[in-house]
Amino acid sequence: MNRRLFVFFATLFLLLTATALGNDPSGGSPGKTGAAKPAITPDISEEPTRLACDEGGGALSYDELPCMRSPKIEDDIAGDAHRQVRLVATQSDAANESPNASISKEAPLIASISKETLWRNRDGQSQTWFHPRACMMPGASGDPIALMTLQQIGGSDYFGQVHWSMSTDLGKTWSDPEPIAALGRDPIPGREDDLRAAVCDVVPQYDPVTNSLLAMGHVVFYKGDYFARKEQLSRYPIYVTRDQHGTWSERKILQWDDPRGSNIYSNGCGQRVVLPDGDVLMSFTFGPGETNRMVSGVRATFDGELLKVKEVGPALQNNQGRGLLEPSVAEFGDKFWITLRAEDNRGYVSVSDDGLNYEEKRAWAWDDGTPIDMSTTQQHWLTHSDGLFLVYTRKDESNENVIRWRSPLWIAQVDTDNRCLIKASEQVVLPLVGDGIDAPNHVALMGNFHVTHASPEESWVTVGEWMPRDGYRGDVLLARIRWSKPNRTPLW
Repeated sequence: MNRRLFVFFATLFLLLTATALGNDPSGGSPGKTGAAKPAITPDISEEPTRLACDEGGGALSYDELPCMRSPKIEDDIAGDAHRQVRLVATQSDAANESPNASISKEAPLIASISKETLWRNRDGQSQTWFHPRACMMPGASGDPIALMTLQQIGGSDYFGQVHWSMSTDLGKTWSDPEPIAALGRDPIPGREDDLRAAVCDVVPQYDPVTNSLLAMGHVVFYKGDYFARKEQLSRYPIYVTRDQHGTWSERKILQWDDPRGSNIYSNGCGQRVVLPDGDVLMSFTFGPGETNRMVSGVRATFDGELLKVKEVGPALQNNQGRGLLEPSVAEFGDKFWITLRAEDNRGYVSVSDDGLNYEEKRAWAWDDGTPIDMSTTQQHWLTHSDGLFLVYTRKDESNENVIRWRSPLWIAQVDTDNRCLIKASEQVVLPLVGDGIDAPNHVALMGNFHVTHASPEESWVTVGEWMPRDGYRGDVLLARIRWSKPNRTPLW
């Protein structure tokens, strides 16, 4: 039934009722027997189709429909009917004009989510792979293939050499991981001890302008078999490139000569955007000390071999703990979006027209305004041509005792008008396995993950599980998110 017919029949019912009550044979007062007036009359900015009443008050007409009798003593009752019709019309109009009306009316973009295991080590009999991050690139025939970087984990912030693996069948099978020679542990000039410069938090991305791949992480310092927590030198981005013939380059440093980054400047774990001219839009987390790190948008040039900082935008700040960490950038609509890890039980979001000048950050919240509890863990974007999504961890009654609530992984659609998450769209990407209340030490953490736009039909979330209090065991998982309509976002 269309809206006009619905309103007509609702009006007809109310007016028939009003007429019957107004002609009560017992002689009761029409003013007392009429329908009760609504407590709230909505503020209507646009008039709905009017109910016309002739000057004599004896007839009501709706559009071109026949009239029915309504004596003057029934004016209040008729007015009530009129207001009820206006209320129905207003509610219908409001629903149609809602910025997220299409989300509720159309089928959800996510058709299904399935879980696959790529490498197993929950039994502790093999290696525990970590930081699995994939990107799509054209193969020799031009068909998409996936390249993943990953490295072993043996302790808190203690990682092995960065490796790579390839899939030519959309992630169903993967080649055995092979080391990237330049991303191992290098001696430090001027040091005679065994402090070494390693690399972690690597994110690969294909560059279609130069037909090359850029894999960037940041430096980390180890001594022997442990993370040299008290001997970390200044930290900075490390990258390598891979040419069209499959040759990896030597290790390179993304230089930034700014005193604000004298202690650290980094893009570890961060999503980036390749612009049409080949420039790379990303972000730095940086600071002159251990606390109160800031985040800025960064634009860099890339020629397939060298990455150079071109512009750095104004800083976003949050003076809690270490500050703002692990920023990720995505492009959606006509905006660049940035999501930020923080240390005040929140995550933050901001937008920019150019990827450099970001608006004041907002804490992630639900669409009803309730803040979302996030414990110092990264979030990442998943983009579909018809919707923007966030993948994240948060506090839940199932994971209250899990370290930093880093299981399960969730996904929700972003209300891009109000810059919040739509609660009704939330679902689990990768579930918590185990008991997050009474046996949290046996729950594998999933706080270091990545998102890949794999094809028009599906996207992936990849993560390396680990149990820091149970032998650093865990599997490498892939969540396959299938779309209900094709994702027209370019693969590269």
